[in-house]
Amino acid sequence: MVYGCLYCARSYQKTLATLNFADSKTLKEEKREELFENLKADESIGWSVDVIDPRELSAKMLKKNKVNLNEISHDSAIGLINRVLNMGILLTEVYLDTVGDADKYRIKLSERFPSIKFVVAKKADSLYPVVSGASIVAKVTRDRALREWVLEETSENMHGSFGSGYPGDPETKAWLAHHKHSVFGFPTLVRFSWGTCTSYYKDMVEVLWESDKVDEDVGYGSSGKQLKLSNVGFGKAAKRKIEEIESSGKGRCKFFHSRKLEQLTHF
Repeated sequence: MVYGCLYCARSYQKTLATLNFADSKTLKEEKREELFENLKADESIGWSVDVIDPRELSAKMLKKNKVNLNEISHDSAIGLINRVLNMGILLTEVYLDTVGDADKYRIKLSERFPSIKFVVAKKADSLYPVVSGASIVAKVTRDRALREWVLEETSENMHGSFGSGYPGDPETKAWLAHHKHSVFGFPTLVRFSWGTCTSYYKDMVEVLWESDKVDEDVGYGSSGKQLKLSNVGFGKAAKRKIEEIESSGKGRCKFFHSRKLEQLTHF
C-alpha cells in the first residue's frame, strides 16, 4: 500500500492549480508519468511516499488484536506529517482525502498536531490540486513498484503477470487462481487479509498448530486447536518496509497534503 504527500508554500497555491494535476484515477498512465516527472523537476514542490509491505498488512489485520486498514492509513498519514516536520518544514495547512468518518479523522489529527489546520474531505483528490498531486505521486510509485516487483518464491510455473492488482481485473483473478497453494496460500506479494482471497480459502487445508508455551502461560491458545490458514496467514510478519523514494522539499512549506492513495497490491 502506498501513501503519498505533496507540499509547497501557500504562496505557490495559485501556480499549483495551473499544473493540470487531477485525481490519478482519471488520468492515463502516460499522463501520470509526465506529471510526476514535472513535479519532480519543480523546485517549489516537495514530496514523499510511504510504502507498506503486504506482509505487514496481513500480519496486522489477521493477528489476535487486529489493526484495520483505516488505522493503518491514519498511522501512515501521521508518519508522513511527522517526516516533513522533522525536515524542518513549517506546516500550517494539511489537506487529506478522508479515510473513514471525515470529522472524526480531522479531530484525531488536530489533537495530534494542534498548530496545524486540517481539511479532510471525501474525494479531496478531485477538489484540491495539492491532493491531486499527492495522488499522482502515490499512483506512479505503486505502478512502478508492481512493474519492477521480483517474486521471492522460486516455485515452478510462477510468473509476474498479475495485472493491475484490483479485484475487477480478470488478469489479477487468473493470477490468484494459478498461484494459490493448498498449504501456503499465496506468494508474499499477496495481502492475505484481502477480501478477494476469501473465496480461495475453502479449498485450502486445515493445519494443526502447536500452542506456543508463552500463549499457554498468558491464558490463550491450547495445544491441538485447529486453525484455518485463512484466519492466520503464513510466516512471520516482515519488518515494515518504508521507502522514501525521493524527497525534494525546498524552503519553508506551509501548504501540505497527505492522503490514503493506492495499495501497492490489493491482495
